Amino acid sequence: MTRVEFFDQDGRITGFCCEGHSGYAEAGSDIVCAAVTTAIRMAECTINDVCGCRAKTRVNDKEARITLTLPASCDEEETVQAVLTGLMLTLCELRDEYPDYIEVMEVQ
Repeated sequence: MTRVEFFDQDGRITGFCCEGHSGYAEAGSDIVCAAVTTAIRMAECTINDVCGCRAKTRVNDKEARITLTLPASCDEEETVQAVLTGLMLTLCELRDEYPDYIEVMEVQ
């Protein structure tokens, strides 16, 4: 199962951690993993490359984990929060469609 945790501090999403393979299908054919990966990549690219936020991103291929942590402040804070909220909603939609393969949580 893929597990995604969004970190919330006083109403501000400060980052997320996504880990694990969904197990929906074999590697290379898993549409759930592909959808999650695409959404995560789009959010990370938008936050760092488009908004210039310089969020810390760590990838561990061996453990199938990616973690993104925002800095304490960002010039494009409103846009970055919109991107992260959109990511959370997208992943919640996937969870609703594939509840046995993805879990989405918000951690305070």
